[in-house]
Amino acid sequence: MIKTLKSNIISGIKNRKINVFFLFLIMAFLILIFSKLSKEYTNTLVFEIDKVNVPQEHVILNDTNAKLNITLKTYGFNWLKYYLKKPEITIDFKKDVTKKGSEYILNKSAVFFKSDSEFGSQEELLNVSPDNIYFRFDVNLIKKIPVVVNATINFSPGFDTFKLYEMHPDSIQVVGPNELVKPITSIQTEKITLENVKSDISMTLKLQLPKNNEDLIFSNEAVEMTAKVEKFTEGSLKVPVELINVPDGLKIKYFPKAINVIFYTSLKNFNDISVKDFKVTCDYNKVSSNQTFLLPELNNMTQKVKSAKINQQHIDFIITE
Repeated sequence: MIKTLKSNIISGIKNRKINVFFLFLIMAFLILIFSKLSKEYTNTLVFEIDKVNVPQEHVILNDTNAKLNITLKTYGFNWLKYYLKKPEITIDFKKDVTKKGSEYILNKSAVFFKSDSEFGSQEELLNVSPDNIYFRFDVNLIKKIPVVVNATINFSPGFDTFKLYEMHPDSIQVVGPNELVKPITSIQTEKITLENVKSDISMTLKLQLPKNNEDLIFSNEAVEMTAKVEKFTEGSLKVPVELINVPDGLKIKYFPKAINVIFYTSLKNFNDISVKDFKVTCDYNKVSSNQTFLLPELNNMTQKVKSAKINQQHIDFIITE
C-alpha cells in the first residue's frame, strides 16, 4: 500500500515536470514566431490582375502572361495574408490604363500611383515588373446560334411521334470577341441514345460548348428536349387520279382511275383521315415521246399523317382523239 502511494507520487511529479517542459517549449516557440513576424522582410511576389470597369463594348482577350511581379517591404505579419490567399491587384480600366489601337496598356507607374490604396501605409512598394503589360481586346459580337440535337431515338413497335423532338430553347446566344464568335455556326448537345421509346420524352441535355471559352459568354449551358410519343398505325385509301396539263382538244383514257395511298398516322387521327386529305396527279407535260404510261405523284396530304406513299408506279393511257 505504501509502495503504491509512493509510486503514484513520483509519477505525478514526473508528469508535472514533463507538462512544464512542454509549456515552456511552446512559449519559446511562440516568442520566436512573434520575433520573426515583427521584423521587416523584402520579397517579390507574382500578382494576378483583377480587371474592373472594362468597357462593355470591349472584351479583354485571355492572356495567361498578364501578371505583375511586385517587390514589397513589410513586416512578417503582413506577409501572412499573401501566403494564405493568392496575391491579386485590382486594375481599373477607367483610370489605370491607356488605350492604344487594339490594346490597353498598363504602365508600372500606375501601380506605384495606387500603392497606398492597394497595399496600405505599412507596406512599401519597391519595384514592379514588367514596365508595361499589354491587354489585347476585341469588339464584342452577339450572335444567335442554333442548337443541334445529337440524339438517336428508336421507338418501340407501334409507337412514334409527329415531331421527332422539340428543343427549349432551339437556339442560344453567344457573346464574345468577333474572331472567336464568328466561326461558331451551331452548338451540339451531348450524344444520347434512347431505345424502345413508348412514352413522352422530357429530358435535359448539356451543350457541348467550345473548349477554352473563357472569353465567351453563353446564354445557356443546357437545353430541354421534349417529344410527344403516341401509338401509330398504317392505313390505306383509294384516291382518284387527276390528269393535269392535258393540251386542249386532246382526249385521253387512262387506267386505273384511282390508286391506293398508304399512310402512317397516330391512332388518335386515324378515323379522321379521308380521301379528301390526299391529291394524286399525273402531269401530261412529263410524258416523253412514245411513252405509253403516266407517272402518278402524291402532291398533297394532310398534316394529320406523318408520311404517305402510293403503291402504283404507272398509269396506262391511250389517246382517243
